[in-house]
Amino acid sequence: MILLSTLAVGCGQTGNSDKNSGADQQVTLDWYINYSWFNTGWGSNAVSRAITDKTGVNINFITPQGNEEEKLNALMKSGALPDLITLGWWEPQVNEMIQKDMVYAINELADEYDTYFYQVCDKQAVDFYTQRDGNIYGYPCSSVTPEDVKEHDNIGSNQTFLVRKDIYEAIGSPDMTTIEGFESAVKQATQMFPEVNGKPLIPVGAHSFDDMGNVSFDKYMQNFLAVPYEKDGKLYDRNTDPEYIKWMKMFRRLNQQGYITTDVFTDQRIQMEEKIADGRYFCMMYQYTDMSDQQKELYSKAPGSIYMAVDGPKNSKGEDHILPTNTASGWTITMISKNCRNPEKTIKFLDYMISEEGQKMVYLGVEGITYDVVDGKEVIKPEVLQLLNKDRTSYDQIYGADDAYWMLQDNVMQLKWKTENTSPTSQLEKWTYKYATYTGQYDVIFPADTEDAYISSQLDNLWSDTLQELLLAPSDQEFDKILEDYKNQRDELGFEQLQENRYRYVLEAKNRLGID
Repeated sequence: MILLSTLAVGCGQTGNSDKNSGADQQVTLDWYINYSWFNTGWGSNAVSRAITDKTGVNINFITPQGNEEEKLNALMKSGALPDLITLGWWEPQVNEMIQKDMVYAINELADEYDTYFYQVCDKQAVDFYTQRDGNIYGYPCSSVTPEDVKEHDNIGSNQTFLVRKDIYEAIGSPDMTTIEGFESAVKQATQMFPEVNGKPLIPVGAHSFDDMGNVSFDKYMQNFLAVPYEKDGKLYDRNTDPEYIKWMKMFRRLNQQGYITTDVFTDQRIQMEEKIADGRYFCMMYQYTDMSDQQKELYSKAPGSIYMAVDGPKNSKGEDHILPTNTASGWTITMISKNCRNPEKTIKFLDYMISEEGQKMVYLGVEGITYDVVDGKEVIKPEVLQLLNKDRTSYDQIYGADDAYWMLQDNVMQLKWKTENTSPTSQLEKWTYKYATYTGQYDVIFPADTEDAYISSQLDNLWSDTLQELLLAPSDQEFDKILEDYKNQRDELGFEQLQENRYRYVLEAKNRLGID
């Protein structure tokens, strides 16, 4: 993101709390979600109906049918941006929309229509997202600060090393933290279980490849191996770390021997979800939140076939994984388009959603329908919890709580209502707690249309191509040659200077976040 100056207008000041004014005059807002997999509707479940009753806002969700980037770029180019836009904070379109005056400054809308914003907003998140002009143009979801991580022992990471429980236990629950142990376990699992329900076992699973690489084989692996982000007062070159390279050569061998299938290089999320739901993978370097629905489906069919988190690849010193929590950047940000037909209703809707009342609604649902209050504590109804853990699709259609509408969720605030829910994903989440680390200071996205942004994009594309070539290399010698060519091409593109420029942003972020 563009790194930002301190906030000109703080949250917490007294404001207009008339958040429900005008709820009797219902409007419909178009809300673009930049994820093709998002398919939760509005108006059919208890939560969305309750929010509409409270705010007077009905939502028409718009999602891309194909490539997200192409759809969003087309909307921007045609001047047809909907009322609300939610996209990843790292997407280049964020800065482009700001620089081209396509979105409102949220604080200016708050000043004009609803100063209640300053009572309910997350001050640190707003500080972090305030631009040098003193304005904030997007509000994050899942924003977490270093202080949050220090103060709570139940903030985890999404990044996990997963194994199919029954297969892993059948081969003796081996240690997969070493190269030898990992390689042996993959081969043993494949030999003992060549097929799963009549279909070939996929020994190793990963997220899909994109034009920046593959998070499973680069960022996640580097985090499992505790590869440092910086060393000796400058950014560290994680992609060529010796420990990481040793593991990549192991994956190269597995691929050469047929243990990394072509699915890994070609499948997109929808194909992976289908295969996870069938339990086709032995092990995965995967974001557990992206497979929670499939985990529940597996559990309903055969509890022993679910995935469990275990310690995965470690460096030769056996050091703990360093798994990133959410950061001050959050996950996505939501922006209000200058095309917005009713800015007043929209800012009041946003204010409700980020308020404690709105967060409780989004997380717990409607009192008496999804939960009851027993002895002063919120308790989810048993039948609701059972459906949540068994059939997420039906749960969303009927109830729509548990962050089905995650676009403005505040995970830290929601901790106050968190219940001890023994679900098929509980172990996956809890496993990450001891490894969870704040690393948000290293999240840097250069301003759009700058030389740094252009060079960074070229380097990302180069790495994406190189990563696949490394995994597909026919020999270690060819692997070494590909890696050396990569280093040389990087240098020609201006890698060293970009690292220096990036580190300046890191230092600025550390200063803002109070990190030594």
